[in-house]
Amino acid sequence: MDLSADSPTVGVVGGGQLGRMLAEAGSPLGVQLVVSDPTPDCPANHVAREQLVGAFDDGDTLRALAERADVLTYEIELADPDALDAVSEQTGTPVHPAPDTLRTIQDKLVQNETFAEAGLPLPAFRRVDDADDLRAAGEELGWPVMVKARTGGYDGRGNVPVDSPDEAETALAEIGADDGGAVAEELVEFERELAVIGARGSDETATFPVTETVQREEILRESLSPARTDEGTRERARAVARSVLDELDGRGVFGIELFEREQEGGPNEILLNEVAPRPHNSGHWSIEGCVTSQFEQHVRAVVGLPLGSTRRRGPTASANVLGEVAEPTRARLTGVDEALAATDAHLHWYGKREVRPLRKMGHVTAVGESEPPLSAVREAVETLGFAADRNGEEGRSR
Repeated sequence: MDLSADSPTVGVVGGGQLGRMLAEAGSPLGVQLVVSDPTPDCPANHVAREQLVGAFDDGDTLRALAERADVLTYEIELADPDALDAVSEQTGTPVHPAPDTLRTIQDKLVQNETFAEAGLPLPAFRRVDDADDLRAAGEELGWPVMVKARTGGYDGRGNVPVDSPDEAETALAEIGADDGGAVAEELVEFERELAVIGARGSDETATFPVTETVQREEILRESLSPARTDEGTRERARAVARSVLDELDGRGVFGIELFEREQEGGPNEILLNEVAPRPHNSGHWSIEGCVTSQFEQHVRAVVGLPLGSTRRRGPTASANVLGEVAEPTRARLTGVDEALAATDAHLHWYGKREVRPLRKMGHVTAVGESEPPLSAVREAVETLGFAADRNGEEGRSR
């Protein structure tokens, strides 16, 4: 492919921080982005060529996006695969990853069934249509269980552990699945959570180095690469990730979340947790930590450029900047000078105008020499906070 002033334009459904970082990665390649998002002046709008304001599933908005682009992609699972199929047929603009892949991933039961049928290792799971089903699943799988809404959940929302049959109705109501549409999974006692960013190109696949993710309250807080486990376990994680890529259609980057579980008398077991058909928070470290970031890789993949090297530059740690405030408020980021003064600290601020409880507002990354510099990114994040504007209230993020 030749690059010129008329080089490819990518239309992205979703204009949050992932869309913003995709636009940042596309620019050096001469690839421009147009995004659609229901929020005016979304984070990606500050970097992309243009934003169209409209719902993720609005057919008119998606058609207008397709008419401005050479290829469509998405950075959020709330995109509508049926609408994407329709506008692709109407305009001739291809969609990557394929809408069928999005259909599979959007429904956690379908996702589990698809990967189980392919022979991938997963936690035991059962379909749940009502509270009686959940109680039966708990008896079969063993209490406690993790119950997940089949659709709509992300960043920990839509997932809740259930300790006993008495909590069945409450749990289904909490995840918005009290009228059906849930899946129960065995609650895995894992050694650590791992993640692999995988990529599918025109005629090649690639995986990024295995990452260890640290989560609290179902929110990813920190990422470390390499993961603090042995090379044999890391290779098994890469093998599962490669098998996941074999089951998906279309080009792009995929976030593949895994559990590492201890096996008595044998090597630790890798279980597949969930897959996201887009760049993923667990891969943000790759911007500084790899030769090619996950965002550049996604742009390369969807426009048909060769995939880039996934070689890690050095041991890398990344930590999210979260909005730990009592209630939503418009705010500004403080402590930036101190954070940037930290050795090798790289700050990524997402440009969101409102801070909310546990909302992802940015991240900090550092690359080390012998091991991931986790203390350095923690110290940098600790200096950052949120000072309310004149109409807001004081908030602090640590």
